[in-house]
Amino acid sequence: MNKKWNKQFIGGEWREGNSERVYVDQNPYNEETIAEIRLANEKDIDEAYKAAKDAQEEWAQVNAYQRQAIIEKAAQIVERRREEIVQILVEENGASHTKANIEISGAIGIMKESATFPLRMHGQIMPSIIPGKENRVYHNPAGVVGIISPFNFPFHLTMRSLAPALATGNGAVLKPDLQTMISGGLILGEIFEEAGIPKGLLNITVCSSSEIKDAFVEHPIPQIISFTGSTQVGRHIGELCGRNLKRVALELGGNNVMLVLKDADVQRAAASAAFGKFLNSGQICMSLNRIVVERPVYESFLKAFVDRASKIKYGDPRNDDVVVGPLINHKQIERIQKLIDQSIEQGAEYALKGEVKGNVLAPTILTNVTNDMPIAQEEIFGPAVGVIVVDSEEEAIRVANDSDYGLSGAVHAGTTEHGVEVAKQIITGMIHVNDQGVNDEPIVAFGGEKASGLGRYGGEWAIHEFTTTKWISVQTDPREYPF
Repeated sequence: MNKKWNKQFIGGEWREGNSERVYVDQNPYNEETIAEIRLANEKDIDEAYKAAKDAQEEWAQVNAYQRQAIIEKAAQIVERRREEIVQILVEENGASHTKANIEISGAIGIMKESATFPLRMHGQIMPSIIPGKENRVYHNPAGVVGIISPFNFPFHLTMRSLAPALATGNGAVLKPDLQTMISGGLILGEIFEEAGIPKGLLNITVCSSSEIKDAFVEHPIPQIISFTGSTQVGRHIGELCGRNLKRVALELGGNNVMLVLKDADVQRAAASAAFGKFLNSGQICMSLNRIVVERPVYESFLKAFVDRASKIKYGDPRNDDVVVGPLINHKQIERIQKLIDQSIEQGAEYALKGEVKGNVLAPTILTNVTNDMPIAQEEIFGPAVGVIVVDSEEEAIRVANDSDYGLSGAVHAGTTEHGVEVAKQIITGMIHVNDQGVNDEPIVAFGGEKASGLGRYGGEWAIHEFTTTKWISVQTDPREYPF
């Protein structure tokens, strides 16, 4: 075990945290101890933000080509260490080998796109209504970004904020989820340290929210807080940022829907549903939560979907052929089982009943589901899903929009044009025709509507999220004033 997995990364140094608490990081499949770390406390957070601020002032002056080269080098390091990172994700996150490699490839894509940002922070020269004046608009680094990342795609979702924040000239302080403190935190410190960022520019604080309370968000130094996680926590962070006049980027929960219309290719839709539901055991914000099917193809779709799901291998993620591994902890099993039991009490039935082994829940499909049942109203975040039958396309659209969330989704239709016309009517930040909901590309806007978040990641949208706009006017000729 790497000795640095026992240390915080603050001010360019690997050192112990100042908390009295020690956290034990465990494998979610077999509950073996991976590492133990003395946690960070408010003193560490303060030192981390101060270090980031000092280093950012130097980093903002670094030539754009040099910043680009460092981000590119970091991407090369990730590729070189791919197998090591895969094993960490398998052991710490319970990821399958397929999921871990998808995650790392996605992160590398983000890094390569972010490496272009230093050369894309273009200024503008604009005319003025005042004679003899020139207007200049600049995109500058915001300063320091506080990043709070989740356990489900820890490496990818941390990198989605970290790489663009650094590339656009900011410093960063990272608070990973404790359950994935290595794959979502400490290993990134190693990678960027090797790539050559200035000492103190990136800081990793492994800490407990119950101990630090709101200190990470309310600290006066960070100008932007980037959070990926639950809507409940996101609302609280949004309130704190509003009160403290900080900018916030929130990627929150989803109740993602797939519509299977009566002219859809049923086998193609079933294949999409199996991938979009059971990748990473359903622990993805974009995972399908509801599958809404028009009645003429309901039986044939359900049969095809159950057939595919029943063949998915589950169990120990160290086995290459396993797709559904453990949930991150047993509380998640209990929470999902409660949603299933409540929905069955209200009339839902098992189309496929998945067994529970430790923290592993095998693929589970409910039928006779209505949109007001818990399995359809709550974000499942696990390998269970409800299938809802409707009598018309109009009803399918109404059901799809009958949710507080609007992150991702999918429409399966007989023609592209038909699918797009329906997709336009779904209130969601992202939706995919003849595909499923789990899509994330580095050059495209990523984000949700309603309770699924604020802001957009990816491509040019990420540049705007992590920079600030400054207007400088130049009065070249003497100006005549009215008094």
